[in-house]
Amino acid sequence: MSNKTRSVLKIIAIILAALAVLMYMGWVAIPFISGYKFWMVTAGFVLLLISSK
Repeated sequence: MSNKTRSVLKIIAIILAALAVLMYMGWVAIPFISGYKFWMVTAGFVLLLISSK
């Protein structure tokens, strides 16, 4: 896996986690994914594990 791919996966993971936190705090409301906050954070963690060396 190239460094560029690792960087992209890390950025996606950070965006997923940040979006979940913002939704939890009530600053962002996206109704169709509000029930999947836990899975968004889990997917972000898995992406970080995949992108690690």
